[in-house]
Amino acid sequence: MKQLSTKVTSNAHGQDSSYFLGWEEYEKNPYNEIKNPNGIIQMGLAENQLCFDLIETWLAKNPDAAGLKKDGQSIFKELALFQDYHGLPEFKKALAEFMEEIRGNRVTFDPSKIVLAAGSTSANETLMFCLAEPGDAFLLPTPYYPGFDRDLKWRTGAEIVPIHCSSSNGFQITESALQQAYQQAQKLDLKVKGVLVTNPSNPLGTMLTRREINLLVDFISSKNIHLISDEIYSGTVFGFEQFVSVMDVLKDKNLENSEVSKRVHVVYSLSKDLGLPGFRVGAIYSNDEMVVSAATKMSSFGLVSSQTQYLLSALLSDKKFTSTYLNENQKRLKIRQKQLVSGLEAAGVTCLKSNAGLFCWVDMRHLLDTNTFEAELQLWKKIVYEVKLNISPGSSCHCTEPGWFRVCFANMSEDTLHLAMKRFKQYVESTDSKRMISKSSHERIKSLRKRTVSNWVFRVSWTDRVPDER
Repeated sequence: MKQLSTKVTSNAHGQDSSYFLGWEEYEKNPYNEIKNPNGIIQMGLAENQLCFDLIETWLAKNPDAAGLKKDGQSIFKELALFQDYHGLPEFKKALAEFMEEIRGNRVTFDPSKIVLAAGSTSANETLMFCLAEPGDAFLLPTPYYPGFDRDLKWRTGAEIVPIHCSSSNGFQITESALQQAYQQAQKLDLKVKGVLVTNPSNPLGTMLTRREINLLVDFISSKNIHLISDEIYSGTVFGFEQFVSVMDVLKDKNLENSEVSKRVHVVYSLSKDLGLPGFRVGAIYSNDEMVVSAATKMSSFGLVSSQTQYLLSALLSDKKFTSTYLNENQKRLKIRQKQLVSGLEAAGVTCLKSNAGLFCWVDMRHLLDTNTFEAELQLWKKIVYEVKLNISPGSSCHCTEPGWFRVCFANMSEDTLHLAMKRFKQYVESTDSKRMISKSSHERIKSLRKRTVSNWVFRVSWTDRVPDER
């Protein structure tokens, strides 16, 4: 008799992906400056550890928030008994205002349309349950975050159909790619319920252009389907460009209160912008009342704790702090990203030009032995096991071109990043040296064979001439 469900016994979770396997290798042999200096450096984890000092300073100045006090009086019992899955009103208000601030206060978010969830993983899965039946499909542009194979499909039964994007235009979404993905879903007899994008992109580290977002809104409008915009990296945009949200485009197109706006949903989290993945704070924003109602009921399976909401409502309500934090966070991300790019360039490796996120999309195609995904995995294994750096191969992100890798830069100290770049440069130089030796040996052998053949031809020719000369 079968005792376990197929969800337990199948590998549909995606844990066998090289993305997760790299983590497992790191956990067996983690780098530590003192205890394990030859261990694996984790560059496959998109954590933001650059601004903890700012949050810790705020906590020291605001002991009531962390101490679960209000006006000096304990509210521990009140918070301990709070179970309303709608969430603390003051937290949802503060979160809505923080989301507005990140978008330059050009758009507004109604706190009553926010559904709290235990991180963006829970938020995205909840939306899948709300919008799709088992077997229905969502279109996702490649490359995309490897965890989506788990988050969107594993428990919901939904399917993913890739929108194939190319390095020829910086992996931007095109109308032809959208149409081809839609047609492919139809060939597979899959009902397309929507498109899901990450903006800024994970793993590209780039923002969607206004043209791309307009294209997406027009596409989902014409097909009468949904658009989920996962904007958990919206506060990591650095440089001179401002983050452009799907909410900006809806406003520009005068679609804020339209039927189309009811099919546009935003996912947000504090895991990346504030660097608080362990707090498990995610959110869904939707203009569809039925989605908000159903998602709120589903949030019972993944609530944000009341003490976390209380602490963060105080933090996010401090406008002086949020303004300082966002500016400083962006400055530090820009500096750290430049350090990674410079380190890679010193090794002769370039990246896709980016201005957001906690990672770079790195072009290592010239380091492949052959232009295949098998060669990509071989290179990845060398980097993990020999160079001792855990990075994510493009194939784990469903990239259609072998040789691209996601490399994270914000989850380690500056010294650790320098060490990682030193290791990588040494590996590339060693590889180049071996290739030069191999090439030189090959050319010598080729030259020797050529000379041998020439001598043989000469001898044969001379022998052939002898009778004539006699």
